[in-house]
Amino acid sequence: MHRPVMLAVDDDPDVLRAVERDLRKRYSDRYRVMSADSGPGALNILTRLVQRSEPLALLIADHRMPHMSGIEFLTAAIRHFPDVRRVLLTAYADTEAAIGAINIVKLDHYLLKPWDPPDRNLYPVLDDLLDQWCASYRAPFQGVRVIGTRWSRNCYEVREFLARHQIPYQWLDVERAGRDTEAARVIATISQGLDKLPVVLLNDDTALVDPTQAELAGRIGLRTHSETSFFDLVIVGGGPAGLAAGVYGASEGLKTVIVEREAPGGQAGLSSRIENYLGFPSGLSGSDLARRAVAQARRFGAEILAPQEVVKVRSEGPYRVITLADGVELSCHAMVIASGVQWRKLDVPGIDRLQGAGVYYGAGSTEALSCREEDVFIVGGANSAGQAAINFARYARNVVMLVRSETLGATMSQYLINDIAQTPNIRVEYGMQVVAVHGQDKLDAISISCARSGSVDRVPASSLFVFIGAAPRTDWLDGFVERDERGFILTGADLLRHGKRPSGWTVDRDPFLLETSVPGVFAVGDVRHGSIKRVASSVGEGSIAIQFVHSHLAKV
Repeated sequence: MHRPVMLAVDDDPDVLRAVERDLRKRYSDRYRVMSADSGPGALNILTRLVQRSEPLALLIADHRMPHMSGIEFLTAAIRHFPDVRRVLLTAYADTEAAIGAINIVKLDHYLLKPWDPPDRNLYPVLDDLLDQWCASYRAPFQGVRVIGTRWSRNCYEVREFLARHQIPYQWLDVERAGRDTEAARVIATISQGLDKLPVVLLNDDTALVDPTQAELAGRIGLRTHSETSFFDLVIVGGGPAGLAAGVYGASEGLKTVIVEREAPGGQAGLSSRIENYLGFPSGLSGSDLARRAVAQARRFGAEILAPQEVVKVRSEGPYRVITLADGVELSCHAMVIASGVQWRKLDVPGIDRLQGAGVYYGAGSTEALSCREEDVFIVGGANSAGQAAINFARYARNVVMLVRSETLGATMSQYLINDIAQTPNIRVEYGMQVVAVHGQDKLDAISISCARSGSVDRVPASSLFVFIGAAPRTDWLDGFVERDERGFILTGADLLRHGKRPSGWTVDRDPFLLETSVPGVFAVGDVRHGSIKRVASSVGEGSIAIQFVHSHLAKV
């Protein structure tokens, strides 16, 4: 937390030094003393304080300054800091002006120069003013700030990126600036960039205009490059399966790196509440699970590179070599593929144009608060859709689940079905399918087809969240490992056809339970053919795979 600032402004260098000296002597343990030799210079300091969300407790400004008088400076300053305590330095000849400033800028005190001794003429006055300020002061948000509009895809992606990496940030919506004093105050300090959103304000005063994820990752301290190029174990994917493999691999002495394309936690990391995970009777959020697992993996020495993408893999004798999106190569003795799945796209007219501007895939962790007192539509009937419905029901006026089947029983856990039935503002519509979305810059309406009647109704909508199944992320494995017709990776007994080992198999044994068609390369979690799409089973597979990694390495 920043110490509150005391700012002194005077064009006379001797007076300015005296003010600084006396302020620091009394207040330096609780406040940060700053100074400027002109009104314009002081306003520049205030702009930086606003952008960093630093508190300002006291302004002491000389009345007679060139370019900008003390009263003119205070008039401009209180637009940014309306609650700051204000003191005007005056000479005897200026007392009338100082008295007039009480009405103009709500002056708290005018101080005659010289003020010696400060123990009698300065500190009692300032102590009283600072006590008043402290009594009403509420600490502002400290951290990254994102300025943008709710209906911008780029703004949504930046917010979701920060949220998934568990980077605290404050969202300032330009469309709400008239109703949000804090947003208006910060936006007023940005002289450029608002024509291209989002603008990300960092703690060091840097403003990033519409940054890429790679640029943002580098500036907020995320690690995307490894210090070395060779590992015992490379894990591709940082969901529950990959994190479990990382924890067990690193804890058992393997030099381990996890490469995650987006953010640790995978799709499970977006779950608002996981109620049936063993050992957490009250449930836990996906972000909590990811945070705990990341901390655990790092404690055992695993490296985590995120966001970073693997685009290619090849074998070189007993080694496996992966190529990252930036061209860097990492090699290893063994490899675990835990790259998970991605949401299937809703194939209807207009959907791509409105993605991130009212249409969202997955839980939309950054959008729940924005949907307060609105109607939210959710497409899908599996656990992820149910968890999202429960979460959104806390904020939205109504949540409407559009389910293509005639029941939830085949695709959703019973505890979620019960929770949905007991939540009064959730309505489940069966036999329904979204066939079109409407809107130019943002979602305005959706068209819903009813399987029973054949009718199509167009209804107003501002938020549509899609959960219609998932497809594996395995295109980068083309020609490397065997996959099924849907792209899921074949492992273990599924590779044995009529008792024969897979083509190109180079070791004298059958593939291990979770091993792919390439010896020493394993697949775990949702990306594996035949896997059970549950967090607990993914964690189990990730941990079990390490035992097979050890068995493989023992014979290499």
